Amino acid sequence: MTNVIKLRKGLDIKVKGAPTTDKVAVKSAALYALMPDDFYGVTPKVVVKPEDHVEAGGALFIDKNHPEVKFVSPVSGTVKSVTRGARRKVMNVTVLPDTEQVARDFGVQNIASMDAKSVQALLMESGLFGYFRQRPYDVVPDPSIKPRAIFVSAFDSAPLAPDFEIVLKGQETVFQAGLDALAKIAQTYLGVSVRQSSAALTAAKNVEINYFDGAHPAGLVGVQINQVAPVNKGEVVWTIGAEEVLFIGRLMTTGKVDFTRLIALTGEGTKQTGYAEVVVGAQIESFASNMELAGDAMRIISGNVLTGDQVQRDGFLGAHSTQLAVIPENADPDEPFGWIMPRFNQFSVNRSYFSWLFGKKEYSFDARIKGSERHMIMSGEYDAVFPMDILPEFLLKAIIAGNIDEMEALGIYEVAPEDFALCEFVCSSKVEVQRIVREGLDMLRDEMC
Repeated sequence: MTNVIKLRKGLDIKVKGAPTTDKVAVKSAALYALMPDDFYGVTPKVVVKPEDHVEAGGALFIDKNHPEVKFVSPVSGTVKSVTRGARRKVMNVTVLPDTEQVARDFGVQNIASMDAKSVQALLMESGLFGYFRQRPYDVVPDPSIKPRAIFVSAFDSAPLAPDFEIVLKGQETVFQAGLDALAKIAQTYLGVSVRQSSAALTAAKNVEINYFDGAHPAGLVGVQINQVAPVNKGEVVWTIGAEEVLFIGRLMTTGKVDFTRLIALTGEGTKQTGYAEVVVGAQIESFASNMELAGDAMRIISGNVLTGDQVQRDGFLGAHSTQLAVIPENADPDEPFGWIMPRFNQFSVNRSYFSWLFGKKEYSFDARIKGSERHMIMSGEYDAVFPMDILPEFLLKAIIAGNIDEMEALGIYEVAPEDFALCEFVCSSKVEVQRIVREGLDMLRDEMC
């Protein structure tokens, strides 16, 4: 095993409710939705109206700034509604699925004979281009700018994360086809954990493989970029999730889009953890009954507990979500004796509780913040869990001050909000770190574009 990169900073959070390897049977959703907010940086223009019929792979909306970039329906069916919010912002486009699914045929591809332009054109037409993210700014890429490289992380180190080797089983050829297509666009880097052994990962072709060893956030693609080939001003790299590489591989080998995911059902609020086969955008209610929520006072999160979005039962699975986590809400702020309790069963990063005496074990986490926001303290607590070659506290202060020059000098071109999720978790000042980073990236993008 070569190219092993050992990360010495980070934090593995042991949350109760890790997924078993069991497959959980779920019924098909009664409603599906595509949400523009899942594709950050896009200005959507809806191209359908209620009662229109669409095939799986048929466009629901396009990017106003780049009309060639389409965002397509994950299923065939009838458009039910176009939901708008304040100032007519498009919140989602919902589709009632057909009993018999029909997918648009894009044609089986001979990847070896394709060039970068033809691969990219196919991805834009089929709706898969929107699953890429661009550094800098962490937005859907500008298709007119050629990336220096494409990065794929084949493992997720976040709490309760699914095991990609379980997802990959039986789809190894499809995954390689997806990598082959990416390699036509730009140099492709594949990040693999030292604990992964699937030959589809360790012997993948047409990519540069880098092995990572360490605690979370070792699986974040931003951390891997920082360790392998950092992004400098004026450079552009693309990232895409390993599950989305499967989407691309299916398109290339079958000629049709297939947005089926094997997501992890996790969290102590889920009585039946495991893996469920669902389609992107499925309504939560469709498989919430299978999850058997342990109580009403539960928070459902589309994504992981550090970066995911809270959803209701009538909400929808996010386009990028690979897990659904259910944790206690615990909205009651009152506790007997408050902070003076010894707390043998609660986790503490800095050993404030006696629970650290019992070694590594799983803990019950709820959705409370346990404190109000205060002034940021330069205590070094961010640095202990942030393995990137960046000074996180100084970068955050530069963003808050709106100092563009300092932001550039401190490495904002390399980062995304998710890279700071652990900083937010350990922050004793309860600062919304990810929100600040998002605002900084938007500020920089407005200034530079």
